[in-house]
Amino acid sequence: MADAKVIPFDDDRSRGGGGKSRRRSGAGRPRRADGGAAAGAEAALSALPGGQGPADDEGADRTDAAGDPAGQAGAASADRTAPPGTEAADAVAEALQSALMSALPRLLGGGWERRAADALGFLRRRLTGDYEVDEFGFDAELTDQVLVPLFRPLFEKYFRVTVKGVENIPDTGGALVVANHSGVVPWDGLMAQVAVRDHHPADRHLRLLAADLVFVLPFFNQLARKGGHTLACADDAARLLARGEVVGVMPEGFKGIGKPFADRYKLQRFGRGGFVSTALRAGAPIVPCSIVGAEEIYPMLGNAKTVARLLGLPYFPLTPTFPWLGPLGAVPLPTKWTIEFGEPIPTDGYPPEAADDPMLMFNLTDQVRETIQHTLYKLLVERRSVFF
Repeated sequence: MADAKVIPFDDDRSRGGGGKSRRRSGAGRPRRADGGAAAGAEAALSALPGGQGPADDEGADRTDAAGDPAGQAGAASADRTAPPGTEAADAVAEALQSALMSALPRLLGGGWERRAADALGFLRRRLTGDYEVDEFGFDAELTDQVLVPLFRPLFEKYFRVTVKGVENIPDTGGALVVANHSGVVPWDGLMAQVAVRDHHPADRHLRLLAADLVFVLPFFNQLARKGGHTLACADDAARLLARGEVVGVMPEGFKGIGKPFADRYKLQRFGRGGFVSTALRAGAPIVPCSIVGAEEIYPMLGNAKTVARLLGLPYFPLTPTFPWLGPLGAVPLPTKWTIEFGEPIPTDGYPPEAADDPMLMFNLTDQVRETIQHTLYKLLVERRSVFF
């Protein structure tokens, strides 16, 4: 024990002696003063989003002028930083929005913003009841916004209607359009309405006189009223002409629309000339109208009269497709149409008592009928084919 040498504690520490104290101090871990792995780790940390470099670690113990620790300020700044990937999502959203806005004009056509605004305004007026209907039930806004656009593709793409002489209808004042009638189903009247509305320089409406049957059919009666149809009687026609409307009449009636295919384009009797008397009393011009193409949409080969009487119909057509194909048989054939409006026949030069002259009414009725018949023959000669 006397020979034992006492080694001071300070000497052991200065020699960097190992032992337990060295293991407790973690001598195997790199120190900040080392330039190898520690620097690489700090560089990796600084590369991470919101990562801090060495300068940040050195300032971790400093406080700002207000006394807040620098670490808390860094945490608040990190909270305000957008999550990773937000910028990329925003860029994708902006690209999709730009692509959509550039594609809408091509898909919907030019002026789609105005059309969308008009459609929303139309829906608002429908829901609030802020729209007008005349004494006959005609809804001009519904006709222009819904009914005419509904039939326009059929007019332009399916029947490919060619319109001639529509400028013969006066721009203002009353006029009586007299047309031939055919086709089993009265598509010709609807196509004539679209022709006047879309092609007349003054964008006029054609107010058709319809048979009683139209106004007893559920749903169709209200739709016909809103589309400008009214009962085929002298009183309604006179009131419309007095208001300056363009009135359409098809004097053949069911005799024309339900005639057999063998009699196509042969005009039937024009009644007793009541439409001429109405035009004479109103002093309105008579505009002959000839329609080619409607006769072939449903070639009527026969008439089941017994079935027609049971159903209360003027005829029950038998065509190559109806009723054999069921609902498909009601699809019209895609024939090529031509609608020509002839020169107007003035009536304002006759005295008031002329409307009661039967001979004058007969002559004018025959003149209108012959004009339409000759125009039909002319158009048939000019037609290349039924479908082209």
